[in-house]
Amino acid sequence: MARIIAEGKTFDVDEGTNLREALLAQDIDLYNAGAKIFNCRGHGTCGTCLVQVEGSVSVPTEAETKRTIFHPHSIHPERRLACQTEVLGDLRVTKFDGYFGDGEEFIWTPGGMLAAPALT
Repeated sequence: MARIIAEGKTFDVDEGTNLREALLAQDIDLYNAGAKIFNCRGHGTCGTCLVQVEGSVSVPTEAETKRTIFHPHSIHPERRLACQTEVLGDLRVTKFDGYFGDGEEFIWTPGGMLAAPALT
């Protein structure tokens, strides 16, 4: 089992669980603004589930690598697409502002909400 801490919630998942699915199953607000409606539903093509992860995760998939080499994702190579990330151990997850989660301001941290979600 792996423990995930995100948006003030702590929960356990099986190792190998998809991070996007794990966060959504806990009603964690993974998408910013219009991305809540318009996203690729986990196929790795839109890039709107970008998060910062601390802990043990899979290496980037080919789909993730193809998406994150372009702006705005390329300015944050340390961030990952939740839909393409496999949980391999305990994680702390942080979400940033911006349509893709590519901003500099926290929306939420492992400890909880910090700001109202941006309307951009």
